[in-house]
Amino acid sequence: MFSKSCQYAIRGMIYLAKNRHGSQRIGVREIASELNVPQQFLAKVLQQLARHDLVGSVKGPTGGFWLEDRHLVNPVLKIIECIDGPLVLNSCILGLPHCSSENPCALHSNFYGCREGLKSTLELKKIVDFLAG
Repeated sequence: MFSKSCQYAIRGMIYLAKNRHGSQRIGVREIASELNVPQQFLAKVLQQLARHDLVGSVKGPTGGFWLEDRHLVNPVLKIIECIDGPLVLNSCILGLPHCSSENPCALHSNFYGCREGLKSTLELKKIVDFLAG
């Protein structure tokens, strides 16, 4: 449902949350290795999150990424919208450009409730919620 970039972003943030120790930075090499994802790809994703102030980052040989308390309370929906865009959960399930309540596709009424429920869940679920499991 979500792009690889978005999946890596969420997994990366969960890794940072579970491995945070004060303001200690974690390098992208370590994160990519632990998550078994391409390092360069993950670096770009984490940089995008940093530009939107969803993670902390410092460039350079001693740089890395980290999460502060304020980052832990961001809803998962915010991460998804940062990476995949705000329309990812608002677009037509069939990919039609003009699907709406006034001009619905064949699946609009079936999918609308599911989509709204998913958006609500992702708005309520915070990064900190992943620390218990």
